[in-house]
Amino acid sequence: MTRQRRVILEELRKLRSHPTADELYELVREQLPRISLGTVYRNLEILSQCGLIQKLELGGPQRRFDGNVAEHCHVRCTRCGRVADVAMAPPAGLDESARAASDYEIVGHRLEFVGLCPQCQAAGIRSSNDAAEVEGGSSGSEAG
Repeated sequence: MTRQRRVILEELRKLRSHPTADELYELVREQLPRISLGTVYRNLEILSQCGLIQKLELGGPQRRFDGNVAEHCHVRCTRCGRVADVAMAPPAGLDESARAASDYEIVGHRLEFVGLCPQCQAAGIRSSNDAAEVEGGSSGSEAG
């Protein structure tokens, strides 16, 4: 565990915001001013491959990272892209149900809820695309 990797991991574990690599880079630079964005990206990949963090490839435009590796779900705002944890475990038997319903070898799942975050709700922000995506019930990320 290099010093750079340790600082990246510590900073990520302090957050609940599921930052992008660019956002984390800005935070890490406060402690390591000479670190490069490429170094942050490489170390996030290594930490993810080692199982120390989660790489979230949600339906939004940017990959995000989570220092919480325990099994849990996420919710993503369809308007601003904010990502938050959902304090619930995925339904029991989800993988088994998927195995029975397909010819895939199921090795896990990712569960993502979509909706409007409290800030976007308060601002009254909603577009026709947001409504269609929320009503359509699209899924595709995290929990495992």
